[in-house]
Amino acid sequence: MKNTVTNPTKVVTGVVRLSYANIWTAKSINGGAPKFSTSVLIPKSDTVTVTKIKAAIQAAYEEGQGKLRGSGKTVPPLSTLKTPLRDGDVERPDDEAYKGCWFVNANSNNAPGVVDIHCQPIFETSEIYSGVYARVSLSFYAYSASGNRGIACGLQNIQKIKDGESLGGKVKAEDDFNDGYQSDADDDFLG
Repeated sequence: MKNTVTNPTKVVTGVVRLSYANIWTAKSINGGAPKFSTSVLIPKSDTVTVTKIKAAIQAAYEEGQGKLRGSGKTVPPLSTLKTPLRDGDVERPDDEAYKGCWFVNANSNNAPGVVDIHCQPIFETSEIYSGVYARVSLSFYAYSASGNRGIACGLQNIQKIKDGESLGGKVKAEDDFNDGYQSDADDDFLG
């Protein structure tokens, strides 16, 4: 029997889709320190995951009161702070992938653990990409930096559930060349 402690700021999602998946190599965003990151697209129909995220944001707000207060006497209301759960229909109306979805942008200084549906580690970088369907473990925490305060989303681990159409516009090589072309072994086009 496992003895696990529940962390109210941690969420394991239902099946989501990854976008802007930079999980194999840390990349700098807007000149900041390089991080591993992905946008996690949550179908609006997945009310269980959305409810868990809202509860984790609230828990992070409560845990981070000292940080959020800063040098002030009071903690700003959560409703006035920047939070990570965003509406894809409002913020990305021209992006078909975000239609009908909530999303969070998650990042980490450390590479996420990546496993398949059977919890076996995935090391092949082509297996996880923008468009793949996965479950993701996320952590939420308060931040106060350079005058900005709010709740952020940390990327923990990823479990690939199934392949999806690539969102990056890149097509797999096997799809480009799976047209039945047969080379004649005797053709030496370089000769």
